[in-house]
Amino acid sequence: MNPFASPVSLDMQGQYNTLDTHKYSVILPTYNERKNLPIIVWLLAKVFGEHQLAWEIIVVDDASPDGTQEIAIQLARVYGEDKILLKPRAGKLGLGTAYIHGLNFCTGDFVIIMDADFSHHPKFIPQFIRLQQAHNLDIVTGTRYRSTSTPYLSDAQPGGVHGWDLKRKLVSRGANFLADTMLNPGVSDLTGSFSRLYRLAVLRHIITLTQSRGYVFQMEMMVRARALGYTVGEVPITFVDRIFGESKLGADEVVGYAKGVWQLFKSV
Repeated sequence: MNPFASPVSLDMQGQYNTLDTHKYSVILPTYNERKNLPIIVWLLAKVFGEHQLAWEIIVVDDASPDGTQEIAIQLARVYGEDKILLKPRAGKLGLGTAYIHGLNFCTGDFVIIMDADFSHHPKFIPQFIRLQQAHNLDIVTGTRYRSTSTPYLSDAQPGGVHGWDLKRKLVSRGANFLADTMLNPGVSDLTGSFSRLYRLAVLRHIITLTQSRGYVFQMEMMVRARALGYTVGEVPITFVDRIFGESKLGADEVVGYAKGVWQLFKSV
């Protein structure tokens, strides 16, 4: 018998009925997500509602030409302006600065950062919260490359990727291998952006030290979190390629990632 699956151990893991008094702020950076935004908001509201969690969603839109902001305004009317907060910017200013901007408007004591394109399904959020509460973690991050959570969580399923060809899988694995070898970050998936659950104060601290502003931003935050001594857990997630729209990851971001790994190797 798995000792971690015993009734006593499950109790220690937080598997019991108790009212969660925390509030969870979700930061959603968007650009041309008109079709995706209503569905991802509905899924988030459903998950939070089913688990009786207090929540809000901060939509940081970078002047999408497809009408994403109009959709966000309509969603605020449906769910309430205290639930859906549109905080737009003048243009595409980078993923890292989108999180920094959204953080200014968070009223929760925990912050979740994730994509709006369904590649990161909200159904994993309750596992993130259970793992955080069971072990009093500062950060919980999703991983495509583990079969179980760390520390152990009984209902975690193996992670994986769907919708990618072999080339993209090899690029992702190679990028993670490079970062793991050079930086020893203590987590198995540095190139994915979903979903991360942070204590608000921890996220604010790490962001003040983070220098990157593009796709390297997520990687640098995890490396700095380890260097600062924050506790980090991982939950396996299934990554699904975006349903609507096009990926924003291009050659410039790939080159920037390699440069970012080198800069962190020299500085952290």
